[in-house]
Amino acid sequence: MCGIVGVVSQAPCNQLIYDALLLLQHRGQDAAGIVTLQGRKVYMHKAKGMVRDVFRTRNMRALPGNVGLGQVRYPTAGNAYSEEEAQPFYVNAPFGITLAHNGNLTNAQALKAELFSTDHRHINTESDTEVLVNVFAHELERTTRGIALTPQDVFTAVANVHRRIRGSYAVVTLIAGHGLLAFRDPYGIRPLCLGRSAEGTVMVASESVTLEGTGHRLERNVAPGEAVFVDLQGQVHRQQCAERPQLSPCIFEYVYLARPDSELDGISVYQARLNLGETLAKRVISTVPPNEIDVVIPIPESSRPSAMQLAQLLGLPYREGFVKNRYVGRTFIMPGQSVRKKSVRQKLNVITSEFKGRNVLLVDDSIVRGTTCREIVQMARDAGARKVYMASAAPPVRFPNVYGIDMPTSAELVAHGRTVEEVRQIIGCDALIYQDVEGMKNAIGKLNPQISGFDASCFDGVYVTGDINPEDISRINEARIGQEDPLEENTTRLSIPNPQEA
Repeated sequence: MCGIVGVVSQAPCNQLIYDALLLLQHRGQDAAGIVTLQGRKVYMHKAKGMVRDVFRTRNMRALPGNVGLGQVRYPTAGNAYSEEEAQPFYVNAPFGITLAHNGNLTNAQALKAELFSTDHRHINTESDTEVLVNVFAHELERTTRGIALTPQDVFTAVANVHRRIRGSYAVVTLIAGHGLLAFRDPYGIRPLCLGRSAEGTVMVASESVTLEGTGHRLERNVAPGEAVFVDLQGQVHRQQCAERPQLSPCIFEYVYLARPDSELDGISVYQARLNLGETLAKRVISTVPPNEIDVVIPIPESSRPSAMQLAQLLGLPYREGFVKNRYVGRTFIMPGQSVRKKSVRQKLNVITSEFKGRNVLLVDDSIVRGTTCREIVQMARDAGARKVYMASAAPPVRFPNVYGIDMPTSAELVAHGRTVEEVRQIIGCDALIYQDVEGMKNAIGKLNPQISGFDASCFDGVYVTGDINPEDISRINEARIGQEDPLEENTTRLSIPNPQEA
């Protein structure tokens, strides 16, 4: 999961891209990068860390130009601890190309071998973004063959990229001296939208909140398989470049990843979460009679809309029982469960009066490993709760995600190979209520009937690209194992700051 933005303006764009990245900070906190284009010269600064830490005044002054792109990184492929793998990536031929992307290439290893043996291009890192920029550069070079670049040449190159790469990808790229290109994978798994300001600035970004927060009006979402090329004069060219595009966005974007004030592919994220609370309420009634629940309490932050809707439908009080410390950064991974418990308690504190002597229903957006939920349940009991029920706005997470979300290996997923009752015992709650998969899809899907389906692979094990087999999952899992550095910061999904904190 990453956040990307691209800008074509008639004024210096470095501050605009910086502001956009702040609005995308929830999508990645490990590294950030900005590239600007002035004439034919490319200027770049990137480093590990949060946006506010990576870019100082001296760095911003060194990023002149009216055209640029930026990225915030949350690594799901490659080495999370390598400064070299911060995005964007640059290749000098043809023209000079700089690229950033959000997603995950599932055939990156095969492409790397192909690039070396057939395309005669060298890949120097473990990043699939470096693979992607070299595939695109090779296809663009084959298309142009020394002839002046046209938008049609760019679209032909993108069509060839679609034929070669697999997985999920929303891409922004600069072609020196020519303009900005954005394109999306044929399934539209990762989000990408386009907008314009009153002054004529064109912006593409991962989420609509980025456009709105920087004074741009959302015009449309980039369609799956579509490429949008914006020349240096701000003229927008677009073309469908995939043979059989179909819109199947990642449903976890609506459950957790995206900010609630964003609209993705015609669906309000906030309304999606309200709908999840509505369907979850029906599941709760079938498990725990509402008269046995005294209060509904969300686990901050993204579960709040679902918890509010659930409480309203069940006629129960909604209360804030946990306070999140917004000033605690990442905690370090150290051996032992006691340290993990300390991590949770540093980030959350209970309001004892909301728990003491009550039967509480805790609502979370999803349950992945279960370790955090177990500790939160214990915190509720320590605060004096008589009974603690747990409800998840999402179904059980049973399968790894291969499309750009850092879901753990199957062995680390608490619901993998276990019944709901077994998970309940591990978490330690008195009752556990999950959303069901079809209920989740219907609750979100009815907000845009034009969406025929979603990628819900971490819930149902169905990978929409249709080319993922057990060997692929094993290979991806092996690539993740060993990436963790016990002296480095926690980069698991459970440590992602919530969008509402960004």
